[in-house]
Amino acid sequence: MEITSRSAQLIAYETIREKIINGAFPGGMKLVEVQLAEEIGVSRTPIREAIRRLEQEGLIKRKKVIKPSEKDLRHMFQMRTLIESHAAKMAATYMSEKRIVQLRSSIHLAQRSNTEGTVKANKEFHDLIVQECRNPIMIETVDKMQSIIYLFSKTVVVHERPLLLEEHMKICDAIEQRKPELASSLMEEHLKADLEFTLNIVE
Repeated sequence: MEITSRSAQLIAYETIREKIINGAFPGGMKLVEVQLAEEIGVSRTPIREAIRRLEQEGLIKRKKVIKPSEKDLRHMFQMRTLIESHAAKMAATYMSEKRIVQLRSSIHLAQRSNTEGTVKANKEFHDLIVQECRNPIMIETVDKMQSIIYLFSKTVVVHERPLLLEEHMKICDAIEQRKPELASSLMEEHLKADLEFTLNIVE
């Protein structure tokens, strides 16, 4: 099957990101475009685009894999928590009934999926809420953190963090019941629990 330019970029991006996240590309490692293109089976252009995107997301700096410290991760999560707790408050005020149905469907999908399916469904849950903040700068900030978010999401799913989906359900309930302050505080507690669980696993 012929690989399109767009799919080649996605393959390159997902392959490099996964290797960074699972430790196959350790912190400090220099990424060589020619070598990566040969390994992944694409041209250098999608490799270059993938590296640029991962630089924006904070996993690569000057073509070297970064190794974020605990302090770096806490700072990133602090920003994410500020945005998503605000977004949850906005969602409880403005989210349409149709979107709330989608939100609940993403939880049900996560409950019956395999690891990758659950990670994907969890991303949809958070993305739906983030969109409700209706602030393009906030949305773009979260978008640039997607690789770090993926790292946390995969860790909490693979290692089966207790009450993960129950917390999603409580946040969804608070949004549906139009309780902005409750939705906001539940999201803040949820993300703090994700952070501490993941840091404990990574250490």
